Amino acid sequence: SQTLHIGDIETNYSLEKAKVVKPAAMMIPFYVKKLHPDAQNKILFKVSKMILAIGRDEVIKLEKRYEEIKELYPDLQKLDRKEVGNIEPNITKGRIENEELLALYTLNGYAVDYEMLATSFISEVKKKASNRSDLFLGYKVKKIKRIDKGYQVDTNKGLFEATVVVVDADSYSLFFAKSLGYGKKFSLIPVAGSFYFSDKLLNGKVYTMQDKKLPFAAVHGDPDVQVPNKTRWGPTAKFFPVLESGKLSTSLDYFKSAGLFRYCTAKSFVKILSDYTRFKYLVKNALYDLPLVGKTLFLPNIKKIIPSIKARDLKKAKGFGGMRLQRVDTETHELQLGEGRIIGNNIIFNMTPSPGASVCLFNAVRDTEEIMNFFDNSYRFDRYTMENECTGGYPCETGKETSVDFYSS
Repeated sequence: SQTLHIGDIETNYSLEKAKVVKPAAMMIPFYVKKLHPDAQNKILFKVSKMILAIGRDEVIKLEKRYEEIKELYPDLQKLDRKEVGNIEPNITKGRIENEELLALYTLNGYAVDYEMLATSFISEVKKKASNRSDLFLGYKVKKIKRIDKGYQVDTNKGLFEATVVVVDADSYSLFFAKSLGYGKKFSLIPVAGSFYFSDKLLNGKVYTMQDKKLPFAAVHGDPDVQVPNKTRWGPTAKFFPVLESGKLSTSLDYFKSAGLFRYCTAKSFVKILSDYTRFKYLVKNALYDLPLVGKTLFLPNIKKIIPSIKARDLKKAKGFGGMRLQRVDTETHELQLGEGRIIGNNIIFNMTPSPGASVCLFNAVRDTEEIMNFFDNSYRFDRYTMENECTGGYPCETGKETSVDFYSS
């Protein structure tokens, strides 16, 4: 995703989650705006955002949502059908005349090139005179094992030893956690997302209402920061047993992580996937990637936003999309949407599907505080300066977690 998710148009976020996500995500614009203008222009892009309700039932839900969040997001405007058409004319063009529409809209949204953002983090660290860090790229981690004074990390280019380790490998985080005896109660449902492109049909991001039972954002259209004059549509979502998108070689590691042959895992999968809404969603999405007919079957999802679009207007966005592995608690047999975190003995495992990239600086603060605890505060984290530089002085409430599992040493 290239969206900076702050909770205003994400209708699957509770108000409580939105209150945490907004300041956490806004750390990125605060950080970027302190960089040189040339760097800013490569990372952060101003874009309008809209959440669109279609039909009476959705309109009622969005009206209620607006009343809940309007104080948290004072720049959100409520738009009727005519106002929607003035801003995004292709939404109303060709639409049934009496179809009820309501939208929440802001001009103050952001898209982020997260690759360039990561590059800037590295550049800024290297500029510091006190820099004592080393960066090793292109190293494939094969195994992590305990040793007397911490951990040994076995890579394809040699061994590393560390007192403290943070594993930010998303889909592989649970794989490494389980190899060390952590997170045994979790499994993974592998959901692969893909996209389509059309010519530019929208002026900004347009999202549709989200079903809270589903692990992916509802179909939406938005500009792509790397592909100008196009609108990107999606995501589709299909069950695909790998840890990395497009890499069948990671299938074996998925089965090791998922524990599919345990009774409690099988029971959990049956319970989760037998839900009618989820089952129908996965079956339909499996058809969207079929050759020849896939985009025709997917088209009605986009027509909710752009009624006049045709199948011939769509092209598969090759190389876009990725895996979003959804955690399953095999003790409660429930799907755990959103990010998760396992804290062990001097080791942290982060599993961060959306809004993971949006809250990366928040996660860094949270992990740094935990690392200070690991070292019995023999090092100091200058939280005050971090908050001033990246939140405008707004306190970062890292104690509010969505899903954390602690393991005593």
